[in-house]
Amino acid sequence: MPPIQSVKGTRDFFPENLAFRRWLYENIRRVSEAFGYQEYDGPFLERLELYAAKSGEELVKEQAYVFPDRGGDLIALRPELTPSLARMVAQRARAMPAPIRWWSFGPFWRYEQPQKGRTREFFQWNIDLLGLDRPQADAELAAIAATFFRRIGLGPDQIVIRVNNRRLVDQQLSELGLVSTDRSVIFKLIDRRGRLGQSDWLAYGRELGLSDENLEAILQLLGDTDGWQRSDELVQFFEAVNALGVEDYLRYDPAIIRGLDYYTGTVFEATDAVGELRAILGGGRYDDLVADVGGDPVPGVGFAMGDVVIELVLKAAGALPELRPSPAQVLVTNFEAAMEAASLQLAGELREAGLLAEWYPQASKLAKQFRYADRYGIPLVTILGPDELAANQVALKDMVSGEQRSVARTELADEIRRALGASGRL
Repeated sequence: MPPIQSVKGTRDFFPENLAFRRWLYENIRRVSEAFGYQEYDGPFLERLELYAAKSGEELVKEQAYVFPDRGGDLIALRPELTPSLARMVAQRARAMPAPIRWWSFGPFWRYEQPQKGRTREFFQWNIDLLGLDRPQADAELAAIAATFFRRIGLGPDQIVIRVNNRRLVDQQLSELGLVSTDRSVIFKLIDRRGRLGQSDWLAYGRELGLSDENLEAILQLLGDTDGWQRSDELVQFFEAVNALGVEDYLRYDPAIIRGLDYYTGTVFEATDAVGELRAILGGGRYDDLVADVGGDPVPGVGFAMGDVVIELVLKAAGALPELRPSPAQVLVTNFEAAMEAASLQLAGELREAGLLAEWYPQASKLAKQFRYADRYGIPLVTILGPDELAANQVALKDMVSGEQRSVARTELADEIRRALGASGRL
């Protein structure tokens, strides 16, 4: 019988894959906390009506995993976190002092066609600032994104954060005479400008009911690279970005609009500089969402970043970290059957001293045990044979340098810590 296959669009996280996810989480945590954000999470299951409120028709009708529960309610596996955040804030907004700075990293599900950079199950960083309606708040979120890219080794020559403002676009459309046209239709068209060729984009616009004159006017808008100077919000935004020292990553782009319906002001997306992959992260200002889910009005701004595309970007840039799946700092070898109890005792002593000690589970040739340590990147190995036991010593081998020396058993834990600290592995 052939093995049962995994569900389409999901991934198996073998230890080496999970090592990357842990590394990504740790860098996300450090950057988020550096700006004062608190970690939170929401449920994996939500009522469909939460997303129907403002997420957009495509997300709700085409991408959400939806099922009825036994009570007849339609339940969705969460396709995004911002509506859950808005619901949670709506429940406690009056009891929480503003501003609210929260971040999260967890799994999400969307029924999409699996392809490069896109899966049906993915992990996502969400970070939001609520209770502050100022361009400087928008700039802080953009700075968090830029700081994260800088931390993981992706510079402004590799990553661009493209910025626009929906209120500015609305003003520009009115100036072009597109007053009566449905804004959501035009926003949807602008959002697809970078994904479609010119002829396909024009054909799509005609399908949406726009005339050639309308389309020409929109193209004129998209070519105005100085339009941001007429938006007081964006002028203040870029001044704050400069003050935060991340201006090299930021660029005004009139084609950035974001596809979700709840965005109200400044929006932004990060892409690889050559534009080979889909957006790495995206977000913006959403001032009405908390009220739309039943709470008092609370302004907000935030972004989300999935784990799939950022890994592809790091690979393409040659910036993927060298990670080892084993957490062990030292491997306690099993010298011979007669010494097995002694080696088990040694492993226990090292763990009691706070070290991560793995015990080799059977007596075999030391060369085989060394290969095991090398295969999993365990930096140090102990050897406890009859001679070492009689002298109350342990041989300690550095798997990187190959150096081996005898250490008094009472000093072994401290010597291991010194060796790990000297090599930056503690």
